[in-house]
Amino acid sequence: MNRSAAGQDLPDLIVGANYHPHDSDPATWRRDAAMMREAGIRLVRLGHLAWDTFEPSDGVFTFDWFDEVMDLMQEHGIAVVLDLAVRPAPLWLHRKHPSIDVVDANGNRLYPNHRYMDDVGDPAFRSHAMRFAAKVTERYAAHPALAAFGIDNEPGDGPISYSESVRARFIAWLQEKYGTVEALNTAWAGHRWSRRIGDFADVGLPKSGAYTGAPERVLDFRRFVSHEVETYLGELLDVVDANAPGVLTTTNMWYYSEGKHFDYAPLAYSGRITRAGNGFYPGGTAIGDDGLRGALFGMARIQYENTTPFWCTEFTTMTAVPGSIRKSAYASLMLGNQLVCGWTWQTMHAGEEQFLQGMVDWDGRPNRKLDEYRRIAAEFAKLQGRGFPYRPRPEIAVALDFPSQIASAALPERHDAQAQTAFEAVLDRNLDARLVDLARSGLDYKLLVIPGVLVLDEAAAARVRDFVERGGTAIMTSYSATLDADGQAFAATRPGRLDDVFGIRVGSYEETAMLNELALGRTGVELLDVEYDGRTITAATPRFDLVEPGAADVLARAAGLDGRPALVTANRYGAGRAVYVALPARREILDPLLDAELARLGVAPG
Repeated sequence: MNRSAAGQDLPDLIVGANYHPHDSDPATWRRDAAMMREAGIRLVRLGHLAWDTFEPSDGVFTFDWFDEVMDLMQEHGIAVVLDLAVRPAPLWLHRKHPSIDVVDANGNRLYPNHRYMDDVGDPAFRSHAMRFAAKVTERYAAHPALAAFGIDNEPGDGPISYSESVRARFIAWLQEKYGTVEALNTAWAGHRWSRRIGDFADVGLPKSGAYTGAPERVLDFRRFVSHEVETYLGELLDVVDANAPGVLTTTNMWYYSEGKHFDYAPLAYSGRITRAGNGFYPGGTAIGDDGLRGALFGMARIQYENTTPFWCTEFTTMTAVPGSIRKSAYASLMLGNQLVCGWTWQTMHAGEEQFLQGMVDWDGRPNRKLDEYRRIAAEFAKLQGRGFPYRPRPEIAVALDFPSQIASAALPERHDAQAQTAFEAVLDRNLDARLVDLARSGLDYKLLVIPGVLVLDEAAAARVRDFVERGGTAIMTSYSATLDADGQAFAATRPGRLDDVFGIRVGSYEETAMLNELALGRTGVELLDVEYDGRTITAATPRFDLVEPGAADVLARAAGLDGRPALVTANRYGAGRAVYVALPARREILDPLLDAELARLGVAPG
């Protein structure tokens, strides 16, 4: 058993449910708690998306109804993850402080008709959100049902605001970072296309209607947005630390949402969220595994190198094929998951998710999803004391990088698509792997994959150099080490800051479809024939790098193209080995390459 700070006993593996008592008739609460207990549900996640139920008007708090819910859960032996429901903000707060409203890139103020339409950097939002969080944590920190406080709901989702107040805060952030307009112009290449900044007041936001500005400006703006989200979450954690020291914290992190994708690495490596968590949605099929692999990658990109148990604070219900939820639950255990918390208990009667099926139908009767969760709970109980939650012992790392994700919008594919391909290649070998931030990780691994890490700063490059020199093997794929920290292409030889480590010069790139017009053989539009280890492999790629081997050995070449360009090289550097792949991460190439390099390192598939 694990014991929370409030004294709540938690089993080694936990089955739970997301429950919304503020959406249901109080007369059903006791019935629901009894049904949960009978089904083996030992934890509920409460409170999310309900700020104006707790605070219906400014400074007027109503907690009596929720006291009853907390007491009821304690009576039934059900632990509670209590979310600090600070998004969406109540309409009364938007009315009182219109600066909280989101403004689109056309300058239109948007009515908050959807969740998360709040500017979390706005001072008025911050002060009211922290006041609300303080009230909740003060009231329930010592409640015996409490297992953890949830930090926000789906952080990272929601639109970016382009208001004048955002612009003013962005300018202040730039002044703090650069100090002078001269330094800003250097970082932003202000001389390009007559866009020099003469005064910080000249700075605008890098999106004007449908038009997006220069990539250096976009990168800095997204760093600023990320900073505001990080500091907002940090302030929530400060409130919890002050009022509930030692109580666990968790969330359903979604930092990689297309809405407001922010840099989660600083918070992940801080360890302040003591149970990293997310929503686990692999899709409903039991046949294909693509959705399941994607959901596992979602876990990994939140866990990073943390060794504490993971909590899937949301877990699929919906119309999943019978047995597929159970399959996903067991798969999640491989990455250290401890909590399978179904979203949602009851199918909603109203709102945007009223047709997203839960474990209990609209009339309150259980359906087959509850039966499946009951089975999972019974089986998890049999695993008590048998080494769960699992603690991965990885010898392989895959680099994940926020600036590269933002900057790779200019490329045929995003950085995280390459990272997912590399991660899944390791996963399919039944081997543990961690996603790592290069500048923060100690890189205590045998093999490091650097999949399209487009932006490489000095700190990250130094870590990679040291890793290889100490005896590690690094595999770097195309698009990597192309831009410096400002987002400008390296003027020096690529891969930037690491050309001597890899023993090559990466020049320009070729577009496969263009060059294939002159190709010998049957190559298709974006298909490339690769000669590797005595065989020919066909891989699809829109581009490939032109690599000039220096000290490096050539392991693979393009067949059928003039000069048979080098596509995979390997170089000895110090005690280690640096492998460069001139294509983006592709399983056709990665699979045999990983097998060879892992065998060389003595790492056998699981």
